[in-house]
Amino acid sequence: MPKYDEMKKIRDELLVFKGSPLYEFRTSNKYFPVIGEGNHDASIMFVGEAPGMNEAKTGKPFCGASGKFLTELVESIGMTRDKVYITNIVKDRPPENRDPTPEEIELYGGFLDQQIDIIQPKVIATLGRHSMSYIMKKFGLDLELEPISKIHGRIFEAVASYGPISIVTLYHPAAALYNGSMRDVLKKDFQALKNFAR
Repeated sequence: MPKYDEMKKIRDELLVFKGSPLYEFRTSNKYFPVIGEGNHDASIMFVGEAPGMNEAKTGKPFCGASGKFLTELVESIGMTRDKVYITNIVKDRPPENRDPTPEEIELYGGFLDQQIDIIQPKVIATLGRHSMSYIMKKFGLDLELEPISKIHGRIFEAVASYGPISIVTLYHPAAALYNGSMRDVLKKDFQALKNFAR
């Protein structure tokens, strides 16, 4: 099945995903699930945590202020957003932009796992601690897991179902919106992705 059709299948499942505690919040607010966007053959896949209000209103990931900074970061390694794939673990917006719960991460994790198998990226860049924790555990890197303040900007090697994969742990771009000094940290950490840019 072509990758587009496989992604569409995920979207169709998410639209009626009544098993999620976020389903009612989404439908009562006329929000969209945020599946992800970008190149289905991307070598770099970015995984955030959960959509915010702008994202839920448009169905597009990282389209607010932190998304603008993410675009800037992607361009800093000589790429454009249409060459990478951007998604979140949790595909529906949690109320009040709170962190996703462990239950929500577990419920939506399977959809992300399918997306990884469809795209088969060479590298997954995690954006934020929830994403970092989920991806590192998924690829058997539990013993390497430390607070993001200690391992941001690092490259970890693992094996996916389709072959070798690198995991790059990054702060969430929103961190730079609350703390200006984080902009430079993120820009420096992003250089770890330069070898994968094509």
